[in-house]
Amino acid sequence: MPNIKLIAIGKTDNNHLQSLIDDYQKRLGHYIRFEFEIIPDLKKVKHLSEAQQKEKEGDLIINKIQKSDVVILLDENGKQLDSVAFSGYLQKHLNSGIKTLIFIIGGPYGFSDQLYQRANGKLGLSKMTFSHQMVRLFFIEQLYRGFTILRNEPYHHR
Repeated sequence: MPNIKLIAIGKTDNNHLQSLIDDYQKRLGHYIRFEFEIIPDLKKVKHLSEAQQKEKEGDLIINKIQKSDVVILLDENGKQLDSVAFSGYLQKHLNSGIKTLIFIIGGPYGFSDQLYQRANGKLGLSKMTFSHQMVRLFFIEQLYRGFTILRNEPYHHR
């Protein structure tokens, strides 16, 4: 069975959000091996430009990725899917024989050029802008919803 991994920059500082993230992460364990990896915030960023910060974060993320991993960036300009289409997107990737499917939430300034070049695709959650903290919860909930749809479970009411 493939793994799904979510990588994000910086820990969640809101305990209420973290509690909800933990709950959905636990629920996902019933369907798939899921890992949520947090890369610590960069230190001493005041002297770094946005581009330098993206590069440094990109390097940290790239070091967590294997050549065989399928990498999807959660990007505001990515393809937007409804929940049913997203469940099909998941199924397609999981049936393709891959070992690990990685979704990445970038830092405050987005992704480095190196990450865009490495990515196998981009998904957008909404045309609206959400905090990086909220995106984690929304995405993990959508992953869970996607698996309940694939299993025809009643969580997602159509």
